[in-house]
Amino acid sequence: MKFGLFLPQLGVQATRENVIQLAREAEKEGIDSLWVLERLVWPLKPQVPYPATPDGSLPVEYQNVLDPLGLLTFVAANTKKIALGTSVIDMLFHSPVILARRFATLDVLSQGRVICGLGIGWSKDEYQVSNVPFEHRGARADEFIQALKRIWTDDVVEFTGEFYKIPASKIGPKPIQKPHPPIYLGGFSQKTFSRIVNQANGWIGVVAGPLEYLDNSVKMLRDEARQAGKDPNQFKILVLTSPHITNSGYKGNQRFPLTGTIEEVASDLQRMKKIGVDHVIFNFNFSPAGRDIGSIIDVTKQLSKVAR
Repeated sequence: MKFGLFLPQLGVQATRENVIQLAREAEKEGIDSLWVLERLVWPLKPQVPYPATPDGSLPVEYQNVLDPLGLLTFVAANTKKIALGTSVIDMLFHSPVILARRFATLDVLSQGRVICGLGIGWSKDEYQVSNVPFEHRGARADEFIQALKRIWTDDVVEFTGEFYKIPASKIGPKPIQKPHPPIYLGGFSQKTFSRIVNQANGWIGVVAGPLEYLDNSVKMLRDEARQAGKDPNQFKILVLTSPHITNSGYKGNQRFPLTGTIEEVASDLQRMKKIGVDHVIFNFNFSPAGRDIGSIIDVTKQLSKVAR
């Protein structure tokens, strides 16, 4: 199992010094990857509630967000070998030509370290500011990924779809990774799993409840692969989580996954490994622990050591 860390990209922690410190220490300690997310606006009156909080409110950290690919390009210049991933870029907010070039540029400058995590978003406000219709997101995403791959792989790129059109053109640079950087998709619906099986290399999930939920999602993805006549094990499973380490354990059934002592959280990670998770990504941006870069590195080292 591999382990990754989100960069200090949000809120007051999003400083040049913190980014450099975490990136360099993570690479020095053998952590496998560094990650960023995308958030465009923090609307005062959201049209859609935020799905990750009980009351639907947006975390205040989202009021200050460093640009994801700009940040990874900066980190690429300050590291040598650690992988650089997006979890996720909301692809439909972008032009496929422009986003493909940005990813390819990062892959070239980082010498082939890019992991391309994509999603379709949930915020009507962000669709509005991107001047993109909220409807037909799935169909747009299907076309977007097809166009992205052609831009990365075809010598002469030409694409004609319902939503995107590219006249016969030369578009460079091409990524260093061949045929292209790995593509992972976020989401939980059956349509997402079908899109992964048909167009991507794996899934980015989130620990949002009992680990049985995660187990069921992995089984759904693998069933979708089998039905498509593909090897279910060829699709990688990446999972985001925000571990919360305490000095004392939880009694009974009240413990939320990845919460508790180092030993308890490590046992959850071992179970996730058995479920089939290939890569765990820790996000401390919303946690008090995220204010101490040294603590982030230390906790990640401890957990990775006992759970690998």
